[in-house]
Amino acid sequence: MTAFVDSCVGTIADSAGALQKRARGKPRAQKLVRLLKGKKNILITTHEHPDPDALASAAGLSRLIEAAIDGAKATLCIKGRVGGGINEAFIRFSNIKYLPWDDAALPNYDAIVLLDTQPAFSYSPLPAGMMPLAVIDHHRKRGRKLDCPFCDIRTEVGATSSIIFSYFMELEIPIRPDLGATLLYGIESDLAGAAGTPGELDNIALSGLTLIADPRKLYQMRYVDLPQNYYTATASALANAYWYDTAMMSHIDSIDSMEKPAIMADALLRFDKVQWSLVTALFEGRLILSLRTSAAKLSAADMMRRLVRNIGEGGGHRTKAGGFVKLETASAAEIERVRTRVRRRYLRSLHINAATRGQKLVP
Repeated sequence: MTAFVDSCVGTIADSAGALQKRARGKPRAQKLVRLLKGKKNILITTHEHPDPDALASAAGLSRLIEAAIDGAKATLCIKGRVGGGINEAFIRFSNIKYLPWDDAALPNYDAIVLLDTQPAFSYSPLPAGMMPLAVIDHHRKRGRKLDCPFCDIRTEVGATSSIIFSYFMELEIPIRPDLGATLLYGIESDLAGAAGTPGELDNIALSGLTLIADPRKLYQMRYVDLPQNYYTATASALANAYWYDTAMMSHIDSIDSMEKPAIMADALLRFDKVQWSLVTALFEGRLILSLRTSAAKLSAADMMRRLVRNIGEGGGHRTKAGGFVKLETASAAEIERVRTRVRRRYLRSLHINAATRGQKLVP
């Protein structure tokens, strides 16, 4: 047994060592630390209504900055709701401390670091025209090149938490077991479901953090008690699920957190007859769209942009994407009209006759 464990540790150490050697050729974390030296009050933030990967990467970077820079204070601020269910429990078990967002307090910070999103994205918390000192993300850029002193955008990486893990490795700063569990769960959650696609860095981070993470905390994060409305949303998604050839589509009525349609889209993609899964839901006067795919030819990000063209905003990765359409009245008639338009674009993009009648997943 000891030989087996030593072998596992050795394999991970070799991979981590190779990662460190490559980092020396392109020292990202060292550059960030140099830029932040002398800054005493640093704001760490992420997209509105953050998910575990966003929360974990922001919490990890806060600890990294305070460990690497003498006298620096890193404050995590969050804009939007962290709804009931998995995300709320994750914050509780990971003991992430954060302050509510306050636009009026922004001038008090010496520097702003934005994670898991970019200034031009819809759910960026920053006021229009404000550019942070640093942007760290794994989503594809939109429009022109970002004009900020530090941009680390790696679209080949599956989770922003993996990028933060690489910073700890590059700077050789130890990761405590509680933070190890937080980062590991953040990566797992972003790679969850049939559409998860870990890259090389994700695999190294998953392996390394598995040996570091506090197993009790990790278990608590993975297996949380859920409120009744979670099961109501699941029942609604199943009852409203229709499949059209290789495409699945469903709808949930009002939700209290952004995590629900994403989790339902992951679950519906596991149906053995489909390669696409689209779930819509109502949230704060918007029709939220969550898309997943296992297909190779068309990316989920490209599909999402087709679905919301001229009516909303959206983007994402090759296998996972999200978007929204602002509603004027959120009446039943308006919701049905928008969903019909989205469904037609969805099917046409997949060369499925828009007049095709869907089959209920649960008869």
